[in-house]
Amino acid sequence: MIIWADGEVTAIRREWPGAVELTVDRDDDGGTVRALAYTSLMARPEVGDRVLLNVAALERDLGTGGYALVIAALDPRGAVRGQPPQPAGHLVKARYLPLQAMVAGADEQGSPHHELLADADDLTGMPVLVADLHSALTPTLLAVAHDRPGTRVVYVMSDQGALPLAFSRSVAALRDAGLLAGTVTVGQAFGGDLEAVTVHSGLLAARLALDAELVVLSQGPGNLGTGTRWGFSGVGVGEAVNATATLGGRPVGSLRISAADPRPRHRGLSHHSLTAYGRVALRPADLAVPDLAGAMALAGIAGLDTVAALAAPVEAALAGLGERHRLIRVPLTGLDEALRGSPLPMSTMGRDLDGDPAYFLAAAAAGRHAATLLDEAGPRPTGRPG
Repeated sequence: MIIWADGEVTAIRREWPGAVELTVDRDDDGGTVRALAYTSLMARPEVGDRVLLNVAALERDLGTGGYALVIAALDPRGAVRGQPPQPAGHLVKARYLPLQAMVAGADEQGSPHHELLADADDLTGMPVLVADLHSALTPTLLAVAHDRPGTRVVYVMSDQGALPLAFSRSVAALRDAGLLAGTVTVGQAFGGDLEAVTVHSGLLAARLALDAELVVLSQGPGNLGTGTRWGFSGVGVGEAVNATATLGGRPVGSLRISAADPRPRHRGLSHHSLTAYGRVALRPADLAVPDLAGAMALAGIAGLDTVAALAAPVEAALAGLGERHRLIRVPLTGLDEALRGSPLPMSTMGRDLDGDPAYFLAAAAAGRHAATLLDEAGPRPTGRPG
């Protein structure tokens, strides 16, 4: 299950909150590799340190961003390299793994938010935009900022993908750009501004403790799929719709649409969206349907003819979803400008905006629709002490 390697740190490549990227010379025949260390799990490695690595996903070319993952660092004398910051709580994430993380949960006893969340049960109509892939986060936030600048958006990261929030360079860049006000990690995921036990308590924490006006909820980087009807992590999208509606929020579904994906099951309207919204989501949501036919009126993006060509097949695929959900047609005017102005690179499955414009426009359309709902949401509830 684990392929071990060790080596010496020869360079610090870059770092962002919670993570540091290293160059490591492996002792075996694996050569020089990029390695990632999470500074919430260990002290920051230094040049000259010896590191123990997990290279299993790297050697099988899986979704780790091309990284070996650092398990432990030893200083040049062979001693463990210090200690990370000591935990303030007793909520354990990645439970019973050797690198399980102990964190302070927003909803646990002793938290400053515990009384606020103890009996909290209402999102008061707050829009919660749910998306299949982590790569939808950036275009979504760009659209919200374009249409409603200054909106306080909180990202809730579920645990179907990467568990450490620090794996996402996008989140760090979005925070720096002022597009993201806060983060909550739920389930086994960890590293957010707040930690929560479930999607339900994470949504309430975002609303009550972080004053979210709008939440974007998706898995972290590293979507898992097996090419089967049910074996993919995106089924969590439907479960997030149910959680949002149960708590009195307004679920907004982002559709996964692509003209460039080489896999037939993801071309046009992805089977992930069809299954998650059509079979898993038992409560109605607003599904943001981008005006693909009008894409040719946009500018500055390559391949818009392929986007427009998807209009008819996507509409046909949506027919069954309209029986339960509200299909909201969303114009794309101006979203080309919003996406082109991104302060960070955008990529989905290795494709950028010009490589798969339909995907990014669909995510931006969901952000646009969510922004229109903000004036309909009720005042932020205060919670009730338990």
